[in-house]
Amino acid sequence: MIEVHELSKSYRGKVVVDRLSFTVEPGRVTGFLGPNGAGKSTTMRLIVGLDHPTGGTATINGRRYAELSRPLMRVGALLDADAVHPGRSAYNHLLFLAQSQGLPRRRVGAVLDLVGLHDVVADRAGTFSLGMRQRLGIAVALLGDPAVLILDEPINGLDPDGIFWIRNLMKSLAAEGRTVFVSSHLMGEMAVTADHLIVIGRGRLIAESSTQELIDRSSHKSVLVKSAGFQIGQLAVCVLGVLVVTGEYSSGTIRASLLAVPTRSPVLAAKAAIFAILIFVVGELTAVPTFFLGAAILHSRAPVSIGDPGVLRAVVGAGLYLAVLAVFAVAIGALVRHTAGAITGIVAFVLVLSPLTLLLPGSVGKHIHAYLPSEAGSLVASPHQGVDDLLTPWQGFSVFCLETAVLVAAVAYLLRRRDA
Repeated sequence: MIEVHELSKSYRGKVVVDRLSFTVEPGRVTGFLGPNGAGKSTTMRLIVGLDHPTGGTATINGRRYAELSRPLMRVGALLDADAVHPGRSAYNHLLFLAQSQGLPRRRVGAVLDLVGLHDVVADRAGTFSLGMRQRLGIAVALLGDPAVLILDEPINGLDPDGIFWIRNLMKSLAAEGRTVFVSSHLMGEMAVTADHLIVIGRGRLIAESSTQELIDRSSHKSVLVKSAGFQIGQLAVCVLGVLVVTGEYSSGTIRASLLAVPTRSPVLAAKAAIFAILIFVVGELTAVPTFFLGAAILHSRAPVSIGDPGVLRAVVGAGLYLAVLAVFAVAIGALVRHTAGAITGIVAFVLVLSPLTLLLPGSVGKHIHAYLPSEAGSLVASPHQGVDDLLTPWQGFSVFCLETAVLVAAVAYLLRRRDA
């Protein structure tokens, strides 16, 4: 049994594993699922003591890996298929490991036969393909006939026959009562291999359940309102909002407007209000038919209705977010008063700055990212709150409205003091 409790790991201030807790039971294949960079490999390295945790504990049958005597006979691990000297033969690599554990020489030949490398036992590992190195790594994990197996992406580099073989091997080992812990970023692979799933993202536990339960839960009802089209909509609103104001400055008609309405704030307010209402109407006229069309197309796979939790709010929220973004864009246009400069600024601020903030170390970038206008505001257009979201959808939208109100007030103040 593997037990992980409040396990954490940070590298140079960046949290990779964040208070992770789970248990891997014997007698079943437990899949460790998550996207690349989720912290799966780091967690496995922490379990076997290759990395030191920042906090928390990881034990195998109640003991830390470093406390185990002859550990390869207790735990078999495949963490890196390249962890072999390229000038050493497959046989000699296994032989030196077997001798370190007091294992008989015959065990080396047995595992080489098991993984299908009996024809290349004398070949140097540096000449092996990725699939052959992967098989050698699996042989290392099986060398001590351990009760616990930890395998990091074991199907990497294997051909279809190899994938079928490793699937059946893991299932047969689990059926013998062993603890089998295997990572992957492929849900499809885990669905046909694992009995139980532990899902993580950005180092945090997202879900832990049986494979069938997770599949049923994930395929029940789901809708994604934000898409590439939503990004294009944001870009269009930003550009048009800027042009509402800068177009008048570039053509000189702003002076005629200000002669007709000398109190300048109402001019800005009228432009922003009319443009926002127009964007909201167009946004909803686009979002509502798009939702029903998408629901009809996906009905057989993921039936969804407007009454499902978060869906109505997301459909209406898309229009609300774009309407406030329209006001934000008008204010930027009035602030900069130069078409190219204003468009460059708002596009960079809304669409480019967001991913860049995630590169900042530690939690600083995460908090800045959460409060950016585009990120905070667009939460209301998503049907589900993400596990890493610091704000709820309505909190995020309120933050965006407040940021827009402050910007509009500042621009109105400057507009009264600037020359036309």
